[in-house]
Amino acid sequence: MAMATIWTGMVTVALLYGLAAGNGPAVAAAAMEGAGAAVELCLSMAGVLCLWMGVMEIMRRSGLSDGLSRLLRPVLKRLYPEFKQDKAVMDCISANVSANLLGLGNAATPLGIQAARQMSRKTPGVASNALCMLVVCNTASIQLFPTTVAGMRLAAGSAAPFDILPAVWLASAVSVSAGILAAKCFARVWRR
Repeated sequence: MAMATIWTGMVTVALLYGLAAGNGPAVAAAAMEGAGAAVELCLSMAGVLCLWMGVMEIMRRSGLSDGLSRLLRPVLKRLYPEFKQDKAVMDCISANVSANLLGLGNAATPLGIQAARQMSRKTPGVASNALCMLVVCNTASIQLFPTTVAGMRLAAGSAAPFDILPAVWLASAVSVSAGILAAKCFARVWRR
C-alpha cells in the first residue's frame, strides 16, 4: 500500500511539473510511448519466462532436478545444518537454488516462500538463523544463466543478450559470498 502511494505521488509530481513547464504534449506522448514499451517488454519477458519454466518442468519430470538437488545437498547441508535431516525442507531449498541458478527469480520466489514456511514450523514467530540465511541466499541468488536479464536485453534490442555472463557470474558469486559471510557473522553476534 505504501509503495502504491509513493509511485502515485511520483507520477503525479512528474505530470504536474511537466504541465507547469509547458511540456504537456511531450508528457502525454512520453506516457503513451512508455505504456506501449511496457506492454511490449511484458510480452517479451513472458515468452522467456514460459520457456525457462518449461525447462524447469522438464527437468523435474526427467529427474534432472532431483539430480541437481543431490548435487547441491552437501553444500546446502552446511548452510542449513538444522534442517539437514528434513528432506522436505532441503528439497524446497534445492528447488529454490536451482531456479535461481537458471536466473528464474519469479519461479524461485514461491519455492523460497514454501521453504520458509516449512522452516518456520520449527521456530514459529521467530526468524531463525537458517531462515535468515535462506532470505540472504535467495536475495543474492547466484546465477549461471541470467535468463530474466537476458530476456530484457533481448527485448531492448541486444544482439548478444548473454554477453553479460562473466560479469553476472562474478557479481553473483561476490554477492552470495558476502551475504553468507554477513549472515554467519550476525548469527554469532546475536547468539551472545
